[in-house]
Order: sequence, then C-alpha cells, then structure tokens
Amino acid sequence: MALDTEKIIADLKEASILELNDLVKAIEEEFGVSAAAPVAAAGAAAGAAEEKSEFDVELTDPGAGKVKVIKAVKDITGLGLKDAKGLVDGAPSVIKEGVAKEEAEEIQAKLEEVGAKVTLK
Repeated sequence: MALDTEKIIADLKEASILELNDLVKAIEEEFGVSAAAPVAAAGAAAGAAEEKSEFDVELTDPGAGKVKVIKAVKDITGLGLKDAKGLVDGAPSVIKEGVAKEEAEEIQAKLEEVGAKVTLK
C-alpha cells in the first residue's frame, strides 16, 4: 500500500481546524508521540541563547603596556603578582569566568584602558 501524498495534502487543505486538531490527537495516541515537545524544546533553547547572563573575560593580547596590564589583572582577580604575570604572559587566557554582563564590561574597560585587548565570551 503506497501513500498518495498529493491526496493527503489535498485532504488536509480542505479540513477544518477542529478536524486537524482531532487528527493530531489521534496520531499522538496511536504512535505515542507529542507534537508539542519539539516546539517547546526549540523555544527554550532560543530563549537561552538570546539572554546570556554570564560571561568569561578573556585577555587576548596584553599590548605594549604589559606591566600596567599585570597590575590591572592583579587588582581584578585578587591574585598575587606572580600569578597575574602568568595569566598575562599566557595570553590568550581567561581572566574571570561566569561574571555578570555589567561586571564583564567593567573589567573589559579597565583592561582596555591600560592597552590590553579583551574578548567577552
């Protein structure tokens, strides 16, 4: 038994909304599926992508004023001088992870002020 796709589409075009709703319910019951699940999951994923609330601040290039950048990293992170220097020397490196957008932008501004290049991820 071969499906006549064109006939099925023509029948669907002529059906009322109520009939289509009944058809969807019958298909869900017969095959144990839900028509709403994929739509809800896709909507939730799209919402999460739009409203990113946590950012990682990455130092991509310390620039010419490396000493000033080391001091700024030390102040921002609370690390010791040696550890801050290690982060700056190892660029690109993440300075802070999971910070709010406002804090990430403040850190970015402080580092760019002393000549560093920063990326928010």
